[in-house]
Amino acid sequence: MPHRSHSVHLPEVLRQPSRTPRRERVAELLREELSQLMLREMKDPRVRLASVSHVDVSPDLREARVMISAVGDDNERKQVVTAMRHAAGYLRAQLGDRLESLRSVPHLRFELDESIAYSVRISGMLRDLENEHE
Repeated sequence: MPHRSHSVHLPEVLRQPSRTPRRERVAELLREELSQLMLREMKDPRVRLASVSHVDVSPDLREARVMISAVGDDNERKQVVTAMRHAAGYLRAQLGDRLESLRSVPHLRFELDESIAYSVRISGMLRDLENEHE
């Protein structure tokens, strides 16, 4: 009797290969350098109150998902991501000059990190509940 293989449906997180030390080093290098570029080189006022909260690099090191944390209302935070996307070519060129250890700089994909805004919102709700309870 032939052996039947059962396909197991794992969550996406479990199917991805774990982050290797090389990927982690590249992600951290990108985070540090992008943070410095935002702080010192970028002239766009939209990025002044923003930071790079996390970088995740694809297994082949060709793409990097850059999570941007920003202060302000929804529109202001979205404008930060728009500014970063607009500057992606400039940022990649700067990273290419700075990171000689990389053969090629990953394509940068900027996304808004909602986790801080979510945490602030939850903290506010808990504070409101506590005030109502007293």
